[in-house]
Amino acid sequence: MVYLRAWRGIIEEYREYLPIERDMPVVTLLEGNTPLLPAGNLAQRLEADIEIYLKFEGLNPTGSFKDRGMTLAVSKAVQDGAPVVVCASTGNTAASAAAYAARAGLRCIVVIPHAAVASGKLAQARVHGAQIVSIRGNFDVALAIVRELAAETGIVLVNSVNPWRIEGQKTAAFEIVDELGDAPDWLVIPVGNAGNITAYWKGFNECRVVGMASRCPRMAGYQATGAAPIVLGMIVKNPQTLASAIRIGNPASWAGAKTAADDSGGLIDSVSDGEIMEAYSLLAAVEGIFAEPSSCTSVAGVIKMARLGRFEKGQRVVAVLTGHGLKDPEAAMACDAYSLAGRSPEDGSRAVEGVVDADVESVRGLLGV
Repeated sequence: MVYLRAWRGIIEEYREYLPIERDMPVVTLLEGNTPLLPAGNLAQRLEADIEIYLKFEGLNPTGSFKDRGMTLAVSKAVQDGAPVVVCASTGNTAASAAAYAARAGLRCIVVIPHAAVASGKLAQARVHGAQIVSIRGNFDVALAIVRELAAETGIVLVNSVNPWRIEGQKTAAFEIVDELGDAPDWLVIPVGNAGNITAYWKGFNECRVVGMASRCPRMAGYQATGAAPIVLGMIVKNPQTLASAIRIGNPASWAGAKTAADDSGGLIDSVSDGEIMEAYSLLAAVEGIFAEPSSCTSVAGVIKMARLGRFEKGQRVVAVLTGHGLKDPEAAMACDAYSLAGRSPEDGSRAVEGVVDADVESVRGLLGV
């Protein structure tokens, strides 16, 4: 009988590539090891002669990529004897920080923009026992507040300005290289606070240096049009987009994102909310993958790049899906049923809604079968 070794979480799996002490306590929910899914149906729809892969980070323990960095940030906080962690959040960081703090027995404080966090994410932070402070201001204001709070009190800040977050998040690049055998030609990723694109670029460079990869990919970061400060080259004081996770007007890792794009020969661009929701619906309809709208910014970027002819024949393209669709159920419920399923009302397998009597004839009548 063959026994497969159990996954141990990103710290133990990639310990030799992380700048940590051997005796550091490890707070883990066995994050990482997320699937790299081939997206042949999507490539066919785009009529693009390329290989598309989807790095589905929504299958991390709390449903987003934030867990990769949080395991390290919270482990380091425990090592340093900190009793409290704090973060500003549009939702996913809050959910992850609350879960890992609960695992470690730490107090967690979360500062969020009022009425701007999807219910799935807010529910996670609440159930894990975080103290949630809602402010009349956007994410950028919330981040400024928690940075000042941490500096004055010694509370550990676990946003992506914490370097341990970047160290953990870079492991996703290692996993992609492990699975493909080399770096892809392109890595396409949503950009909000820009810590993730910074982390991936760091990870790919380290893979190349140690011989895991022969090259680095070109990095394509995509922002939402209404929240695109890097594209515009200026702070957006009132960012607006339905992609709430990237509704950020002054990214903390702005410089890191620019470096990743410039040094790789890539780009930072934007897509509209309409393009994001087109990608959201298409991904669910043709690949069976439910990712939150913000995550689908990367797929919208791939679609845009394909339409502009940016890809060469046979290239490997990885799009990062940063969070699960159940994070933001309101987005799915607000969509037109037909467009969400990628079907027309004339389609025999059309989506329908309605309440009928509890008999087969009534059900047949509603379905038209």
